[in-house]
Amino acid sequence: MVAADQPGPVAGLEGPAHVLVTGASSGIGLAMMRQLLDNAQVGFVAAVSRSATRNGTLQALQAADPGRLMVVDADLTVEGDLALLSDALARRIDRLHLVVNTAGVLHAHGLSPEKVLEQVSLASLQRVFAINAFAPILLAQALLPLLGHGAPAVFASLSARVGSIGDNRSGGWYAYRASKAAQNQLLKTLSIEMARRNRRSCCVLLHPGTVDTPLSAPYQARVPREKLFAAERAARQLLDIIARCTPVQSGRFLAWDGSEVPW
Repeated sequence: MVAADQPGPVAGLEGPAHVLVTGASSGIGLAMMRQLLDNAQVGFVAAVSRSATRNGTLQALQAADPGRLMVVDADLTVEGDLALLSDALARRIDRLHLVVNTAGVLHAHGLSPEKVLEQVSLASLQRVFAINAFAPILLAQALLPLLGHGAPAVFASLSARVGSIGDNRSGGWYAYRASKAAQNQLLKTLSIEMARRNRRSCCVLLHPGTVDTPLSAPYQARVPREKLFAAERAARQLLDIIARCTPVQSGRFLAWDGSEVPW
């Protein structure tokens, strides 16, 4: 049910918000899709993932609200896919007010976090950096024509506390830690350029906490129950933070509770 009295997803925006979410087929991204579509202040949502059009939940959401939801297949590590995504969006809308990148990788077939230096490989570094570090900045580049307006605009991307250099006390997880740290620097730099192009813009990095998703599933055993969040709760917390973001918060690295994470 759409909540007519719910605050909009972007602070200071007059009129309906146009939103894009990556990693929209599962986990936090999918939970965000549901919550955004339940908000009457959202006029358009693009759901992006490598298999978005084959996802049953997204298909059902689109069938229920075809005028508002656009489902797009795109691999964020493929520049050609990003160009096609930009073109497809430009045929539907003339601007975006909110982009949330939830796509990321920690483990996959043939890929797991390194415990010791001997487990580091060039292939794993390249694979993890391509998704966690390079994809967000290339996504921003592809969407730049839709973000260069004068209205409020937020570009938010999920990072992780383990990507904090200042907070690293246990080591390990070389590729994941370093890729998130690299994303942090790339998007911090982006925040400065976005401010020059649109003084009402905000670029922010978000740490969602440990969320009960496939990404964290193999590593949840030592996580206290009260610190393991459902995807729906994490999505709500992050969207609440985003909705309060203004240019003052641009370039910051914020945790799910609004606290600042050290670089």
